[in-house]
Amino acid sequence: MEYPKEVLTTSKKGKVEVRSLIDKGEFVQYEYLDPKTGKPTENKSKIILAGNSRREFFAVPMAGGRMLLIPAKGKEEKVNIYNRGSIVQI
Repeated sequence: MEYPKEVLTTSKKGKVEVRSLIDKGEFVQYEYLDPKTGKPTENKSKIILAGNSRREFFAVPMAGGRMLLIPAKGKEEKVNIYNRGSIVQI
């Protein structure tokens, strides 16, 4: 097949590949805080991707600045998140 050269990329192995869109939309990332101290309870956050479908992942920092994304079983319902004094529903 023919693709525009703007969407072609070369992998680390030298293979030419096409960047093909799976989904697009908005995202939200939030962390978990201790209600008494206001400090993070764990070194993780959650990412919710809201495109054509809703997908949720736990983001866990790894060595070297990388992030491990672990699929989370989302309930497909709205979630209330604290945002500097107000509540945001996602």
